[in-house]
Amino acid sequence: MEYMAEIRRNGSGIGLSGDERRRIVFINRFFYPDHSATSQMLSGLVFELAKDYPVWIIASRQLYENPKADLPPREVISGVVVRRVRTSGFGRHRLAGRALDYVTFYLGAAAALVRITRPGDLIIAKTDPPLISVMAVAIAALRGCTVFNWIQDLFPEVALVLKVRGMNWGAPVLRRLRNWSLRRAAANIVLGERMQERLQAQGVPPSRIRVIANWADGESLKPIAPENNALRAEWGLEDSFVVGYSGNLGRAHEFETILDAIRRLRNRPKIRFLFIGGGAQRAEIEQFVRERNLPNVLFRPYQPTEQLAYSLSAADIHLVSLRPGLEGLIVPSKFYGVCAAGRATLYVGDPEGDVPRIIRGAGCGRTIESGDGASLAEIIDEWSKDPDTVRAMGRQARSAFERSFEKRHAVQAWSVMLGSLAPDKAENRAAASDEVSLSKSLKSDHIGLP
Repeated sequence: MEYMAEIRRNGSGIGLSGDERRRIVFINRFFYPDHSATSQMLSGLVFELAKDYPVWIIASRQLYENPKADLPPREVISGVVVRRVRTSGFGRHRLAGRALDYVTFYLGAAAALVRITRPGDLIIAKTDPPLISVMAVAIAALRGCTVFNWIQDLFPEVALVLKVRGMNWGAPVLRRLRNWSLRRAAANIVLGERMQERLQAQGVPPSRIRVIANWADGESLKPIAPENNALRAEWGLEDSFVVGYSGNLGRAHEFETILDAIRRLRNRPKIRFLFIGGGAQRAEIEQFVRERNLPNVLFRPYQPTEQLAYSLSAADIHLVSLRPGLEGLIVPSKFYGVCAAGRATLYVGDPEGDVPRIIRGAGCGRTIESGDGASLAEIIDEWSKDPDTVRAMGRQARSAFERSFEKRHAVQAWSVMLGSLAPDKAENRAAASDEVSLSKSLKSDHIGLP
């Protein structure tokens, strides 16, 4: 990966210069203790950066699965100063309500950013809600700050592919606004080469695009053998070949091919399909299974973070899917957790996508084109009879993960990238301590991570 090459050239990013009061301020709607993918990725990074730099977070008071949640407005968590702004709480299920949630977060986050930031601060804007980069760039110019955009998906292109109502007329203007903000950022961090190519085609200079893949925490997420997995026993899967799908069952993911394969394998009782998680398509998938009386499908809710190693390892192999039109707009981050758990991946989507390229290079699975449920069923059936090959691919997956997608690699890459713009680590420890002392004025408790 590009960022690993830079680490080898430039080292760890230590030995920086600057004002010790300079802060790193992240903006994203969701943050710890929320369990959504963007929240977990953000939380994992900032808790590491906060060991050396003063880090602030601007987030909402919501949880991804509970828009009515009311998390504390001010607290310090493991050295990270958290400001949560109040928003409407309509949630994701209706477009108008979701749009109002976005607008109220924009307004609250903008006000908080104006209050919090000082000249020289670094603002890092994620992409939830969409176009938060526009607000971040405008306020950074006003406050004398530097902006980085951490891009998890490209809007409005994603909305166009998913045929979101009303997007066609507004997309050209929104795209121009988005590109304007990206060109004015110090750097735009993307998740893969296809996304990098998309932005370059939109006129964002290559010098302002950095590829840093998402990751998983290999210390807490390790392979667990089936015979040692309490969840597998609890869910009655001991004697089965388990095909797992873990995480968001959202509209970006393609399930028609998967459901066709499940239907074709309905008379293979030893093959079980395990769906863990939630999202916009879960109800439809459950209805499909119910109406066809498919006996080999099991549904479970999101599992606690401390159970993730067990829930991912409950499956013998995992399914990862993405609608082909979304390649280069989204990269399914669940893939890195699957690799960390030492499990092979069957990817349903574009064979030339970022994840399929990794799978081919590492020899840790196969890619099946969307619509080819017959081939997907055939491969699952074949693998269910060849446990040695499946375990070997799982070992290859863990090896690839340790080489490139372990959290420490990404944290180091972020330190390198921020190196010329953030304070020296030795000075930062004192500055971070000063920031934590603000918790007295914030009237909050110091909370340690579990």
